[in-house]
Amino acid sequence: MNPIVDEISQSQLKSDLPPFKVGDGVRVHTKVREGEKERIQVFAGIVIARKGRGINETFTVRRISYGEGVERVFPVHSPNIEKIEVDRESEVMRARMYYLRDRVGKKAMKVKEKRLSASR
Repeated sequence: MNPIVDEISQSQLKSDLPPFKVGDGVRVHTKVREGEKERIQVFAGIVIARKGRGINETFTVRRISYGEGVERVFPVHSPNIEKIEVDRESEVMRARMYYLRDRVGKKAMKVKEKRLSASR
């Protein structure tokens, strides 16, 4: 990108984001405006992709809702995102998890979870 654009967009970047990666289970709290009112709506699912860099970085979250797969793409640094919570971490060996789209039932949300180290 142009260094001038990078410098201008630097002030727009969020610094309080938790570290999350593809395969992690997340809860995205978004601001929803209905008329003059504003409320927070939560979208929970698995991150299946992260793209871009800087101000243009986005991530895709997939969940199963009433037996139907639903995906949403969120800009990482959007002012409409209140916060991102990481529910569970995973050990995924790829950068995109588009293969989850072909799965049905419980397997559609099955991801190899990260093991906690036993300190004894």
